[in-house]
Amino acid sequence: MIYTVTFNPALDYVVKVNHFTLGMVNRTVQEDIYYGGKGINVSTVLKNLGYDNTALGFVAGFTGDEIVRGAKTLGFIPDFIRVEHGISRINVKMKSDEESEINGMGPEITPKDVEKLFEKLEKLADGDILILSGSIPKSIDDDIYENIMARLDGRGIRIVVDAEKNLLLNVLQYHPFLIKPNNHELGDMFGVVLNGDGEITEYAKKLQERGARNVLISMAGDGAILVDETGKTHRMGVPKGTVRNSVGAGDSMVAGFVAGYLERQDYEHALRLGSAAGSASAFSEGLASKEDIMKLYQELSGETRKVHACTGRPGNE
Repeated sequence: MIYTVTFNPALDYVVKVNHFTLGMVNRTVQEDIYYGGKGINVSTVLKNLGYDNTALGFVAGFTGDEIVRGAKTLGFIPDFIRVEHGISRINVKMKSDEESEINGMGPEITPKDVEKLFEKLEKLADGDILILSGSIPKSIDDDIYENIMARLDGRGIRIVVDAEKNLLLNVLQYHPFLIKPNNHELGDMFGVVLNGDGEITEYAKKLQERGARNVLISMAGDGAILVDETGKTHRMGVPKGTVRNSVGAGDSMVAGFVAGYLERQDYEHALRLGSAAGSASAFSEGLASKEDIMKLYQELSGETRKVHACTGRPGNE
Protein backbone atom coordinates (compact mmCIF):
# COMPACT_ATOMS: atom_id res chain seq x y z
CA MET A 1 0.00 0.00 0.00
CA ILE A 2 1.04 3.61 -0.59
CA TYR A 3 0.61 6.13 2.23
CA THR A 4 0.95 9.89 2.12
CA VAL A 5 1.23 12.25 5.09
CA THR A 6 -0.12 15.81 5.03
CA PHE A 7 0.42 17.49 8.38
CA ASN A 8 -1.57 20.61 7.54
CA PRO A 9 -4.13 19.94 4.77
CA ALA A 10 -6.29 22.77 3.50
CA LEU A 11 -9.14 23.91 1.34
CA ASP A 12 -7.66 26.10 -1.39
CA TYR A 13 -10.15 28.78 -2.41
CA VAL A 14 -8.90 30.02 -5.77
CA VAL A 15 -10.47 33.17 -7.18
CA LYS A 16 -9.89 35.22 -10.30
CA VAL A 17 -10.39 38.98 -10.20
CA ASN A 18 -10.01 41.32 -13.14
CA HIS A 19 -7.57 44.11 -12.20
CA PHE A 20 -7.69 43.78 -8.41
CA THR A 21 -7.69 47.21 -6.71
CA LEU A 22 -6.54 47.51 -3.08
CA GLY A 23 -9.04 49.22 -0.78
CA MET A 24 -11.98 48.76 -3.15
CA VAL A 25 -14.77 46.18 -3.51
CA ASN A 26 -13.57 43.59 -6.04
CA ARG A 27 -15.80 40.93 -7.55
CA THR A 28 -14.63 37.54 -8.63
CA VAL A 29 -15.06 36.30 -12.19
CA GLN A 30 -14.21 32.68 -11.38
CA GLU A 31 -14.10 30.62 -8.19
CA ASP A 32 -12.83 27.11 -7.51
CA ILE A 33 -12.20 25.07 -4.37
CA TYR A 34 -9.46 22.44 -4.30
CA TYR A 35 -8.34 20.04 -1.58
CA GLY A 36 -4.84 21.23 -0.78
CA GLY A 37 -1.67 20.07 0.88
CA LYS A 38 1.32 18.41 -0.75
CA GLY A 39 0.49 14.90 0.41
CA ILE A 40 -3.11 15.25 -0.71
CA ASN A 41 -1.89 16.38 -4.14
CA VAL A 42 0.29 13.27 -4.34
CA SER A 43 -2.62 11.05 -3.29
CA THR A 44 -4.89 12.61 -5.92
CA VAL A 45 -2.49 12.12 -8.83
CA LEU A 46 -1.60 8.59 -7.70
CA LYS A 47 -5.30 7.70 -7.75
CA ASN A 48 -5.71 9.36 -11.15
CA LEU A 49 -2.98 7.03 -12.38
CA GLY A 50 -4.80 4.03 -10.95
CA TYR A 51 -2.92 3.52 -7.67
CA ASP A 52 -4.93 3.14 -4.48
CA ASN A 53 -3.45 4.92 -1.51
CA THR A 54 -4.21 6.09 2.02
CA ALA A 55 -3.84 9.71 3.15
CA LEU A 56 -2.72 10.34 6.73
CA GLY A 57 -2.53 13.62 8.61
CA PHE A 58 -4.57 15.90 10.84
CA VAL A 59 -7.94 17.63 10.30
CA ALA A 60 -10.24 19.75 12.45
CA GLY A 61 -13.56 21.56 12.30
CA PHE A 62 -16.03 21.89 9.45
CA THR A 63 -13.19 22.39 6.95
CA GLY A 64 -11.69 19.11 8.12
CA ASP A 65 -15.03 17.40 7.46
CA GLU A 66 -14.95 18.75 3.91
CA ILE A 67 -11.37 17.57 3.36
CA VAL A 68 -12.38 14.05 4.40
CA ARG A 69 -15.40 14.18 2.11
CA GLY A 70 -13.27 15.47 -0.72
CA ALA A 71 -10.72 12.68 -0.33
CA LYS A 72 -13.48 10.11 -0.69
CA THR A 73 -14.76 11.89 -3.79
CA LEU A 74 -11.28 11.92 -5.31
CA GLY A 75 -11.01 8.19 -4.71
CA PHE A 76 -8.25 7.70 -2.19
CA ILE A 77 -8.68 6.55 1.43
CA PRO A 78 -8.80 9.27 4.12
CA ASP A 79 -7.37 8.10 7.44
CA PHE A 80 -6.86 11.47 9.08
CA ILE A 81 -6.62 12.11 12.80
CA ARG A 82 -9.25 14.54 14.06
CA VAL A 83 -7.87 17.11 16.50
CA GLU A 84 -9.91 19.16 18.97
CA HIS A 85 -8.76 22.77 18.69
CA GLY A 86 -8.97 25.02 15.64
CA ILE A 87 -9.98 24.27 12.07
CA SER A 88 -8.20 22.95 9.03
CA ARG A 89 -6.85 25.75 6.89
CA ILE A 90 -8.56 27.75 4.21
CA ASN A 91 -5.99 29.20 1.82
CA VAL A 92 -7.15 32.04 -0.41
CA LYS A 93 -5.27 32.23 -3.70
CA MET A 94 -6.15 35.22 -5.84
CA LYS A 95 -5.25 35.41 -9.52
CA SER A 96 -5.36 38.86 -11.05
CA ASP A 97 -2.73 41.07 -12.71
CA GLU A 98 -0.52 39.60 -10.00
CA GLU A 99 -1.04 36.45 -7.92
CA SER A 100 -1.49 36.78 -4.15
CA GLU A 101 -2.09 34.26 -1.38
CA ILE A 102 -3.43 34.33 2.17
CA ASN A 103 -2.77 31.02 3.92
CA GLY A 104 -4.51 29.96 7.11
CA MET A 105 -2.78 28.71 10.27
CA GLY A 106 -4.37 25.31 10.72
CA PRO A 107 -5.40 23.58 13.96
CA GLU A 108 -3.42 23.00 17.12
CA ILE A 109 -1.79 19.56 17.01
CA THR A 110 -0.86 18.14 20.42
CA PRO A 111 1.75 15.51 21.35
CA LYS A 112 -1.16 13.06 21.89
CA ASP A 113 -2.31 13.69 18.32
CA VAL A 114 1.20 13.03 17.03
CA GLU A 115 1.32 9.78 19.00
CA LYS A 116 -1.88 8.69 17.25
CA LEU A 117 -0.10 9.23 13.93
CA PHE A 118 2.81 7.07 15.10
CA GLU A 119 0.33 4.33 16.02
CA LYS A 120 -1.05 4.35 12.48
CA LEU A 121 2.43 4.30 10.98
CA GLU A 122 3.35 1.29 13.11
CA LYS A 123 0.97 -0.75 10.95
CA LEU A 124 3.06 -0.21 7.80
CA ALA A 125 4.77 -3.35 6.53
CA ASP A 126 7.64 -4.48 4.32
CA GLY A 127 7.09 -3.26 0.76
CA ASP A 128 4.82 -0.35 1.65
CA ILE A 129 5.63 3.16 0.41
CA LEU A 130 5.38 6.22 2.65
CA ILE A 131 5.49 9.72 1.15
CA LEU A 132 6.39 12.60 3.48
CA SER A 133 6.04 16.02 1.89
CA GLY A 134 5.71 19.63 2.83
CA SER A 135 6.48 21.90 5.75
CA ILE A 136 5.81 21.23 9.43
CA PRO A 137 3.17 23.20 11.38
CA LYS A 138 4.49 25.26 14.29
CA SER A 139 2.62 23.06 16.76
CA ILE A 140 4.70 20.01 15.76
CA ASP A 141 8.40 19.52 16.57
CA ASP A 142 10.52 20.13 13.48
CA ASP A 143 12.27 16.76 13.88
CA ILE A 144 9.04 14.86 13.14
CA TYR A 145 10.35 13.50 9.82
CA GLU A 146 13.43 12.15 11.57
CA ASN A 147 11.34 10.55 14.32
CA ILE A 148 9.05 8.85 11.80
CA MET A 149 11.95 7.46 9.79
CA ALA A 150 13.83 6.34 12.90
CA ARG A 151 10.80 4.36 14.07
CA LEU A 152 10.36 2.72 10.67
CA ASP A 153 14.06 2.15 9.98
CA GLY A 154 15.01 -1.36 8.90
CA ARG A 155 11.46 -2.52 8.18
CA GLY A 156 11.63 -2.54 4.38
CA ILE A 157 9.40 0.51 3.95
CA ARG A 158 10.36 2.73 1.01
CA ILE A 159 10.12 6.36 2.15
CA VAL A 160 9.93 9.34 -0.18
CA VAL A 161 10.76 12.78 1.23
CA ASP A 162 9.92 16.04 -0.52
CA ALA A 163 10.84 18.85 1.86
CA GLU A 164 13.11 21.85 2.23
CA LYS A 165 16.74 22.02 3.34
CA ASN A 166 17.17 20.84 6.96
CA LEU A 167 14.02 18.71 6.95
CA LEU A 168 15.59 16.84 4.07
CA LEU A 169 19.23 16.83 5.16
CA ASN A 170 18.38 15.49 8.60
CA VAL A 171 16.71 12.32 7.29
CA LEU A 172 19.47 11.20 4.92
CA GLN A 173 20.96 8.97 7.61
CA TYR A 174 17.83 6.79 7.32
CA HIS A 175 18.37 6.18 3.59
CA PRO A 176 15.14 7.49 2.03
CA PHE A 177 14.15 5.73 -1.18
CA LEU A 178 13.70 9.05 -2.99
CA ILE A 179 14.26 12.73 -2.27
CA LYS A 180 13.19 15.55 -4.59
CA PRO A 181 14.75 18.98 -4.07
CA ASN A 182 14.72 21.47 -6.92
CA ASN A 183 17.98 22.84 -8.29
CA HIS A 184 17.80 26.03 -6.20
CA GLU A 185 17.11 24.09 -2.98
CA LEU A 186 20.00 21.76 -3.82
CA GLY A 187 22.40 24.67 -4.14
CA ASP A 188 21.09 26.23 -0.92
CA MET A 189 21.82 23.03 0.99
CA PHE A 190 25.51 23.42 0.17
CA GLY A 191 25.69 27.22 0.05
CA VAL A 192 26.49 27.38 -3.66
CA VAL A 193 24.87 28.55 -6.87
CA LEU A 194 24.67 25.67 -9.33
CA ASN A 195 25.26 26.26 -13.03
CA GLY A 196 24.58 23.54 -15.55
CA ASP A 197 23.80 19.85 -15.46
CA GLY A 198 27.31 18.86 -14.41
CA GLU A 199 27.27 20.82 -11.17
CA ILE A 200 23.69 19.79 -10.38
CA THR A 201 24.61 16.13 -10.86
CA GLU A 202 27.76 16.53 -8.76
CA TYR A 203 25.82 17.88 -5.78
CA ALA A 204 22.98 15.41 -6.22
CA LYS A 205 25.59 12.67 -5.80
CA LYS A 206 26.74 14.33 -2.57
CA LEU A 207 23.23 13.83 -1.18
CA GLN A 208 23.45 10.23 -2.31
CA GLU A 209 26.77 9.85 -0.50
CA ARG A 210 25.04 11.08 2.66
CA GLY A 211 22.43 8.33 2.43
CA ALA A 212 19.70 9.01 -0.14
CA ARG A 213 19.08 6.09 -2.49
CA ASN A 214 17.64 8.07 -5.42
CA VAL A 215 17.93 11.83 -5.92
CA LEU A 216 15.50 13.57 -8.26
CA ILE A 217 16.28 17.21 -9.06
CA SER A 218 13.45 19.20 -10.62
CA MET A 219 14.47 22.23 -12.68
CA ALA A 220 11.13 23.75 -13.77
CA GLY A 221 11.30 24.61 -17.48
CA ASP A 222 14.74 22.98 -17.80
CA GLY A 223 13.45 19.49 -17.01
CA ALA A 224 14.79 17.10 -14.39
CA ILE A 225 17.84 15.03 -13.48
CA LEU A 226 17.73 11.71 -11.63
CA VAL A 227 20.75 10.06 -10.02
CA ASP A 228 19.53 6.54 -9.28
CA GLU A 229 20.75 4.01 -6.74
CA THR A 230 22.57 1.98 -9.41
CA GLY A 231 24.84 4.94 -10.14
CA LYS A 232 23.21 5.97 -13.43
CA THR A 233 22.28 9.57 -14.22
CA HIS A 234 19.13 10.23 -16.25
CA ARG A 235 18.19 13.54 -17.92
CA MET A 236 14.62 14.42 -18.95
CA GLY A 237 13.39 17.51 -20.76
CA VAL A 238 9.93 19.06 -20.62
CA PRO A 239 7.06 18.75 -23.10
CA LYS A 240 5.56 21.73 -24.89
CA GLY A 241 2.71 23.54 -23.19
CA THR A 242 1.50 26.71 -21.51
CA VAL A 243 1.96 26.94 -17.76
CA ARG A 244 -1.37 27.75 -16.13
CA ASN A 245 -0.75 26.63 -12.58
CA SER A 246 2.37 26.10 -10.47
CA VAL A 247 0.57 24.58 -7.47
CA GLY A 248 0.97 20.81 -7.25
CA ALA A 249 3.37 20.32 -10.15
CA GLY A 250 6.18 19.04 -7.92
CA ASP A 251 3.78 16.80 -6.00
CA SER A 252 2.49 15.43 -9.29
CA MET A 253 6.07 14.63 -10.32
CA VAL A 254 6.53 12.63 -7.11
CA ALA A 255 3.27 10.76 -7.72
CA GLY A 256 4.18 9.99 -11.33
CA PHE A 257 7.65 8.81 -10.36
CA VAL A 258 6.30 6.45 -7.69
CA ALA A 259 3.62 5.10 -10.06
CA GLY A 260 6.18 4.60 -12.82
CA TYR A 261 8.57 2.78 -10.53
CA LEU A 262 5.87 0.47 -9.21
CA GLU A 263 4.73 -0.30 -12.73
CA ARG A 264 8.07 -1.39 -14.18
CA GLN A 265 10.82 -1.01 -11.52
CA ASP A 266 12.65 1.00 -14.19
CA TYR A 267 14.08 4.41 -13.30
CA GLU A 268 14.02 5.82 -16.83
CA HIS A 269 10.32 5.05 -17.07
CA ALA A 270 9.69 6.43 -13.58
CA LEU A 271 11.45 9.70 -14.42
CA ARG A 272 9.53 10.08 -17.69
CA LEU A 273 6.16 9.42 -16.06
CA GLY A 274 7.03 11.77 -13.20
CA SER A 275 8.06 14.51 -15.62
CA ALA A 276 4.88 14.02 -17.64
CA ALA A 277 2.72 14.19 -14.51
CA GLY A 278 4.42 17.34 -13.24
CA SER A 279 4.06 19.07 -16.60
CA ALA A 280 0.45 17.94 -17.02
CA SER A 281 -0.49 19.58 -13.70
CA ALA A 282 1.44 22.74 -14.61
CA PHE A 283 -0.50 22.93 -17.89
CA SER A 284 -3.87 22.43 -16.15
CA GLU A 285 -6.04 24.56 -13.88
CA GLY A 286 -6.04 21.74 -11.32
CA LEU A 287 -4.16 18.47 -10.92
CA ALA A 288 -3.38 16.28 -13.90
CA SER A 289 -5.68 13.62 -15.28
CA LYS A 290 -4.30 10.27 -16.47
CA GLU A 291 -5.23 11.13 -20.06
CA ASP A 292 -3.20 14.34 -20.00
CA ILE A 293 -0.27 12.63 -18.29
CA MET A 294 -0.08 9.85 -20.86
CA LYS A 295 -0.23 12.30 -23.79
CA LEU A 296 2.80 14.12 -22.43
CA TYR A 297 4.50 10.81 -21.60
CA GLN A 298 4.33 9.87 -25.27
CA GLU A 299 5.72 13.28 -26.25
CA LEU A 300 8.62 12.85 -23.85
CA SER A 301 9.26 9.36 -25.24
CA GLY A 302 9.65 10.89 -28.68
CA GLU A 303 11.98 13.60 -27.40
CA THR A 304 14.12 11.00 -25.64
CA ARG A 305 14.51 9.02 -28.87
CA LYS A 306 15.62 12.22 -30.65
CA VAL A 307 18.27 12.85 -27.99
CA HIS A 308 19.57 9.29 -28.27
CA ALA A 309 19.69 9.57 -32.07
CA CYS A 310 21.70 12.82 -31.90
CA THR A 311 24.21 11.54 -29.35
CA GLY A 312 24.54 8.04 -30.75
CA ARG A 313 23.55 6.50 -27.45
CA PRO A 314 21.04 3.65 -27.48
CA GLY A 315 17.58 4.32 -26.14
CA ASN A 316 16.28 2.81 -22.96
CA GLU A 317 12.74 1.99 -24.09
